[in-house]
Amino acid sequence: MKKRLIILSVLSVLLILLSSGCGNGKYEESGTLIIDADDALKLAAGGDWTVIDAQKKTSFEKEHLEGAVNIERAQITVSKPVANSLAPALDIEAAASAAGLTADSNVIIYDDNSNMDSGRLAWTLMFYSHKGQVKIVSGGLAALKAERASIVSGRATAAKTSYKAGSAIETLLADKAELVKQIDNPEADVVILDVRTDEEYNAGTIPGSIHIDYVQNNFKDGTYKPVQHIRILYKDAGIMPEDTIIMYCKTSIRAAETYAALYNAGYRNLKIYDGAWLEWSSDKSLPVYIPEVPGNVRIEVQDAS
Repeated sequence: MKKRLIILSVLSVLLILLSSGCGNGKYEESGTLIIDADDALKLAAGGDWTVIDAQKKTSFEKEHLEGAVNIERAQITVSKPVANSLAPALDIEAAASAAGLTADSNVIIYDDNSNMDSGRLAWTLMFYSHKGQVKIVSGGLAALKAERASIVSGRATAAKTSYKAGSAIETLLADKAELVKQIDNPEADVVILDVRTDEEYNAGTIPGSIHIDYVQNNFKDGTYKPVQHIRILYKDAGIMPEDTIIMYCKTSIRAAETYAALYNAGYRNLKIYDGAWLEWSSDKSLPVYIPEVPGNVRIEVQDAS
C-alpha cells in the first residue's frame, strides 16, 4: 500500500508539471488572443464588439461577414524601408477612424490568409497600445463559413470616428542592430526565430536562427492549434517562455501569425524583426548562414510575405 501511494504521488507531480507546461519557466495567461469562430459569432452578436475583416479590399467586397468593416494590410503598412513595414501612428489612426474604431473598441479580427493578416493587424494595434480587447478568429473566413455565418458582398461603411493611437510599445519591435548585436554577442535567453518555409530557410538564414515554419502553428483547415500543442512545439525546439523571442520571415507578415500563436500560448517576451529577411539579405555586409542539406541551392521565393 505504501509503495502504491508513493507511485501515485510521483504521477500526480508529473501530471501537474505537464499541465503547467513543464517545470522550466512560467507561462503567462493563455487563450486570451485567439478564439474559435463559434465564440467570435457569439461575441459579435452581443453588440459590444466590432468585427474587422483584414482581407484585401477587393476580397472584402466579394464576400465578408455581415456587419464587418474592412482594414486591409495596405492601410497599416508602408513600403519603406522594405515592403510591409509597420506604418506610422498617423496611418493607423486614419485606418481605425475610417473603420469606426475608438481606442477602447473591442475588436474581433479575421482574414482569408492563414491568420497572417489578422495576426498582423492585432500586433499593430497592440504595438500602438490599443486599450480595448483584441481577438483573432482562428481559421478566419473559412471557419466562420463553416459555422454558417451570414456572408454578404459589397462595400461597407462605418460612422467615422477620431481614433487616437496610444504610445508605441517599442519592446514589441526589433531592428537590424539588435540582431547584429545578438549574433556578435549571443545571449543565452534570446532566440532568433525564422518562420519561413523550409525552402526559404535552406536558401539562407540569419546565423543562429531556429527554424519553425509558421504553418506548423495551424491545423490543415487553417485553424490555430491549441495552447498545449503550441507550447510543446516550441519547447521541443528549445524555446522556453522566459526566452526573448525575435521572429521574422520575408517581410514579417507570417511572423505576426507566429506572434499571435505564441502570445496566446502564454509567451510574452516577443518581438518582431520588422525589416525581416528582405532587409537583412539586401545588406551584403551582413552574414548569412546556409544550412548544410543535401543538394542545397539558393532559392528565392517571391510571392511570400
